[in-house]
Amino acid sequence: MEKLRRDMTAFFQKLYVGEQKILVFGEGRVPARVALVGEAPGEQEALLGRPFVGKAGKTLDEFLGLSGIDRGELYITNAVKFRPVKLSSAGNTVNRAPSQEEIGLFLPFLKRELALVAPEVVVTLGNVPLRALAGKQAVIGEAHGRWLEWEGRRLYPLYHPAAVIYNRALRPAYEEDVRRLGAALREAGR
Repeated sequence: MEKLRRDMTAFFQKLYVGEQKILVFGEGRVPARVALVGEAPGEQEALLGRPFVGKAGKTLDEFLGLSGIDRGELYITNAVKFRPVKLSSAGNTVNRAPSQEEIGLFLPFLKRELALVAPEVVVTLGNVPLRALAGKQAVIGEAHGRWLEWEGRRLYPLYHPAAVIYNRALRPAYEEDVRRLGAALREAGR
């Protein structure tokens, strides 16, 4: 994993000369039975250098608890490893969705990372990682809670935890999807 991190750091330092791009690497068990792949770090993740530690991370932890999945048993990463930002109309730096170019630049590194983690199940959180792995035609609204196949592994798309924060109507579907994931993992572990 350290070689992957060094390779990624060197690549993006050369690509973004003169720009401050803080890479937030994945963390957790290696190998892991389950890998969660989010979109990109937010402000708190960039500040702390860890994935899913902000509001979305707290929401994710809540739902993992409901499903009986222990975060300590997982590997958690993002499709894009730096925080994509833009200036708001008020002049503040805010998050933005990663561009297709950014997703494409990180995809080979994400695939290497997942090969090292060797999960049985890859859980995508939101459209960005779903489309990066399953193809641009995939849509989270249609794919969430359904088992898919990706490069010989089981893929399970979930809404991004932040989606539940901003759209409370998604909460019942998210809760059901996470419970189903937990039940499937327990069943497969027998």
